[in-house]
Amino acid sequence: MSSGNSYLNQVVAQQERLEADLRSKRSAPAPAAQAPAPGGPTRGGGRQQAAQPAPNAVEVRVTGFGRWKTVIVPPNAFVVHTRRGRSEPLHVGLGVSFRYNPATDSYLVVPGAMQTILINAFCICRELQGVLVQAYVQWIIEDFSTAYRKLDFGDVEDPMRLVNLQLKEQAEAAIKDKVATLGVSDVLSDKQPIIEELTARLRAVAEGTSSDSSAGLGLRIVTVQIKEAVVSSSRLWENLQKPYRSEQGRIARLAELAADEAIGTRELAASRLRQTEQIESDRELAELRARNAAVQFDREAGEQLRRSQRQEEDSRALADLQDATTRHAMALERERAAEEAEIGRLRIERETSLRRLTVDGDLALDAIRAQAAHEQGLLELERTRLRAEIDNAQSVESIQAKLVDALPEIVAKLPKPAELRAVTIGGNDTSSVGGLLAELAGVVGALQATLKKP
Repeated sequence: MSSGNSYLNQVVAQQERLEADLRSKRSAPAPAAQAPAPGGPTRGGGRQQAAQPAPNAVEVRVTGFGRWKTVIVPPNAFVVHTRRGRSEPLHVGLGVSFRYNPATDSYLVVPGAMQTILINAFCICRELQGVLVQAYVQWIIEDFSTAYRKLDFGDVEDPMRLVNLQLKEQAEAAIKDKVATLGVSDVLSDKQPIIEELTARLRAVAEGTSSDSSAGLGLRIVTVQIKEAVVSSSRLWENLQKPYRSEQGRIARLAELAADEAIGTRELAASRLRQTEQIESDRELAELRARNAAVQFDREAGEQLRRSQRQEEDSRALADLQDATTRHAMALERERAAEEAEIGRLRIERETSLRRLTVDGDLALDAIRAQAAHEQGLLELERTRLRAEIDNAQSVESIQAKLVDALPEIVAKLPKPAELRAVTIGGNDTSSVGGLLAELAGVVGALQATLKKP
């Protein structure tokens, strides 16, 4: 055939393997020199030696020799001991050791530990799609006196093998029956109905019903669990995953968009905040610069105002001084004009007197001239006095300034004194013009003598 039903071929191959496994693997007849393998059914015979335990069997020690042997059973193994001619076993229980006569006795040893069955059930669901259901069943012997009568523990290598195969087939059948009534989504999403159905069926077989417990096998189902359910078709599995993947992709894309939007909003808010802070900082800096510029301008304006006020005060003081000086100069000019007018009047009077003296005669002329000279001296003295008063009326500062300005010229014009002479003025009568002339003549002579001396 060019093409075939792979699922049917798989089922047929599993059935063949099951038939081969269900055949009891019993030990071959032992030779006379060997005893039956411990852990399997043992029948009486002649005198035999203890055999080594078979692999994977319960390790039972047989001690003694001949008809006086003792079977020592581990504490975690069930044992049943029968004897020829008796309808009931001599010993039945967990970890019971006993005396053994190979000629008349037989015993069976079975592990008492909990057994685990792994199940891989290839099922067809309601939509006619293949589903692989992986499960496991854990069971234990509860009533060995019932179990050894109804179950086959005769496998030498593994006494529990046939029991596990039988329970496994029953469990696979129960799983397939339940999965056939469910859809693919129900099998993948909720496995509890399968667990409940499988538990109920196995307990009905292993433990019996509540009304008739003697119908059970003497076993107790500890737990039933579904490990995994897998769709056989990869294409169907991908199609089943596409809606969820698409929905998750949509949710992820929406989440990315929301994250991008949130990030953009946060970035925009952060940028706005930075710009606001920058504007606020620029405004504060501008206000600070304006305040500093205002303070500097106020300081410069105050300084300029102070300088202008100082200049105005100095100008006012200078103007006042100039005004006072001008008034004083005007007063001096008026006094000088008055003096000149007086001098002119005196000159006119003198000339008039001279004319009278000329008319009166030459004798009176000398008197008039002397009187005129005297009056001229008086006028000169009066002028000198007025000038002194004018000079005295001047301020100390102006006099000092004039002296300081004239000091180099005075010093330059002074001669080097070769000798010191004292001239006393006042010996003559200065009340008259003649006395004054004599005094002046003496001063002039002294000065000439000083200048002529080398």
